[in-house]
Parts: sequence; structure tokens; C-alpha cells
Amino acid sequence: MSSRQYPDRPIVGVGAVVVVDGKVVLIRRRFEPLKGQWSLPGGAVELGETLEDSIAREIQEETGLEIEVGPVIEVFDRIIKDDESRVEYHYVLVDYLCWPIAGELRAGSDVDAAVLVDPSELGAYQLTKKATAVIGRALELDRDAPRTARPTFAKAPAGKRT
Repeated sequence: MSSRQYPDRPIVGVGAVVVVDGKVVLIRRRFEPLKGQWSLPGGAVELGETLEDSIAREIQEETGLEIEVGPVIEVFDRIIKDDESRVEYHYVLVDYLCWPIAGELRAGSDVDAAVLVDPSELGAYQLTKKATAVIGRALELDRDAPRTARPTFAKAPAGKRT
């Protein structure tokens, strides 16, 4: 049992919708919660770490990408109960809109795969309703976000899953 299972208080986590040319980065989780499921990259905030530092670290570890952190998309709870209705996981999640500035998309430490997906193809990845809603909101924010000069980064070939 991990130290995150059956916590005595909620754990603060961060997630990112990383947007690349209108597409989004998805990862397939290697560990619980949501083991084996497609999701947005992210993870728990470490002691002494800011939210923005945490999301930058998590994205680099899980996807190989260095990011520019944009605005907060949403803050919400993810509470997962076991068969006896005990709280098995409780996260307070802060999701950010982010853009890559360096690196190459690849599966990292806590994930089995990392892919770049066109929003029209999200249904094939069986995301949670919340993840799908967060992506939709992120894409709206991305269209309206002011653009700063962003360096080009090396992308994995189209359709390549790592």
C-alpha cells in the first residue's frame, strides 16, 4: 500500500494540458490511481515545492518536455473510495494550461506511454469526464492566451507512441 492510499488528509496534486499545435499530450498511468488508464500528465506536489515548480517537474519526468506554465484551468477534488466506501485516494488537483519549450515527447518515470492527440480523437482514449472537460476548457484558454515567443522543440514523429 502506497503512502498515498487511505490518506489522513487530501494530497495536493497538479496536472497539465500541454498544447502543441492544437493537440494535447496524454499519458497512460503506470501506477494507481487510474493505473493503465489514459490521463493528463501530473502528480503530487512535494514539500517545499511551488505549484508551478511541481508541474514543470512532473511534466519533465513523465513526458520529457520542458514547459512554459500558463494559467490555471481548474481546481477540483478527485476522491476515490474502495468497496467499503472508505476514502482510498483523495487529491485536490490544480490543472494548468502549458506549452512545451524544449525536449522530446517520450514516456517517462510514472507512465507507460505518452502521445500527442488531436482533440477529435480523444474518445478513443476513454478519459474521465473531468479530464475531457478540462481539456476542452484548456483549448478555449489556449485560443485566447497571449503568445510569447516560444522556441521550437523536437517532437516525436506523428502517430508515434512511446
